[in-house]
Amino acid sequence: MEKTSKIYVAGHQGLVGSAIVRKLQERGFDNLILRTHQELDLTRQAVVEAFFEHERPEYVFLAAAKVGGILANDTYPAEFIYTNLAIQNNIIHAAYLSGVRKLLFLGSSCIYPKLCPQPIKEDYLLSGYLEPTNEAYAIAKIAGIKMCEFYNHQYGTRFIGVMPTNLYGPNDNFDLETSHVLAALIRKCHEAKVNNKKEVVIWGTGTPKREFLHVDDLADACVYLMENYDGKEIVNIGVGEDLTVRELAEMIAGIVGFKGKLRFDTSKPDGTPQKLLDVSRLNSLRWHAKISLKEGIRQTYNWYLSYIQPDQYEQFQS
Repeated sequence: MEKTSKIYVAGHQGLVGSAIVRKLQERGFDNLILRTHQELDLTRQAVVEAFFEHERPEYVFLAAAKVGGILANDTYPAEFIYTNLAIQNNIIHAAYLSGVRKLLFLGSSCIYPKLCPQPIKEDYLLSGYLEPTNEAYAIAKIAGIKMCEFYNHQYGTRFIGVMPTNLYGPNDNFDLETSHVLAALIRKCHEAKVNNKKEVVIWGTGTPKREFLHVDDLADACVYLMENYDGKEIVNIGVGEDLTVRELAEMIAGIVGFKGKLRFDTSKPDGTPQKLLDVSRLNSLRWHAKISLKEGIRQTYNWYLSYIQPDQYEQFQS
């Protein structure tokens, strides 16, 4: 990519898209094409094709998606499969029609089978059953991966797919109904602390193991791969290390300053027992994550306080 290349970041207001925009601007790319949902409804095919025909972006980061945690995925599966299929179908096809030079599609580690070997290699895709609670979202993402693969095969496009592990960081979703575990735990522990609650209730047994990647590291990897990778295979993006949900909760409670009890509600689902990505392919391309989990959580809590709870920000900084 040249510094003046026309780059479209789909979903630029979300967790991932906003991080990619920050990284591109940091690197000196100043010809970014950005549209809000109100300005461009990505679920409408004709509208998307007209946008691509008019703007003619050279590079596309496809970060737009409907996302959520276990509760949201399990409650609204029809919305998750329809919305994500519509968005990615429209953008990928329009990118082909308008001659986009290269597209990066962001999948998710939930595409892999629920009980596949650990760490998870890219080759394990479609080798077993999916986790039922997020099956709709996973199927949509798998379709996007395969769509890129088949367009490359038939049309000679340069569309690459990346599979991030669990993400967190600035602009994360802290809504307890739809958030992922790390953001939910930050909010729960913070609110319990300021309201002098004696305990925080956490879904599941606390034994599942999860890997977490700071979204700024993800953005760095995405820009790096856009510039340096043209392989046919999908690429996992992660840190190569995981911890239990209990260990994560204890780490967050310590950073937030919540000193009460962590109670695990075992009547609620755990989800996949372990989800650790094999990142050897990414590491062989000379990219490694840089932000430690503890430092990343502290940064994210700082952001939460300054953006969501500004009255608590100075107290935490001191």
